[in-house]
Amino acid sequence: MSSSNKKDIGVEDSKLKSDSVINAEAAANILKNMPDDEYLYDLADLFRIFGDTTRIRILYSLFDDELCVGDISNVLGMSQSSVSHQLRILKDSKLVKFRREGKSIFYSLDDEHVRSILGLGMEHLEE
Repeated sequence: MSSSNKKDIGVEDSKLKSDSVINAEAAANILKNMPDDEYLYDLADLFRIFGDTTRIRILYSLFDDELCVGDISNVLGMSQSSVSHQLRILKDSKLVKFRREGKSIFYSLDDEHVRSILGLGMEHLEE
């Protein structure tokens, strides 16, 4: 592809090398719409949180109802301190939220997005 064709689709010479691009228009569109690296790092960090079986088990235990740390630890057969540690990570990642009722703290999934991510993952595995 000539340099003038690259300019027609709005791609700088430094971004695409004409000798290695088969579909310059598609490549240019991808470059134009690619999120900033910082955003992609944040997305990768979010998926890293989902990459831990213990955290997935905790999230799944909260799929339908809210639970306190003691209930989660009993359901999963884990120590309360281990559950608390993982809940802190999930809370910091905005995957779970909590509410206080007297001396008890109840945890639940932060929003429908978290439920959707878990549900879609399960659907994908069942295909």
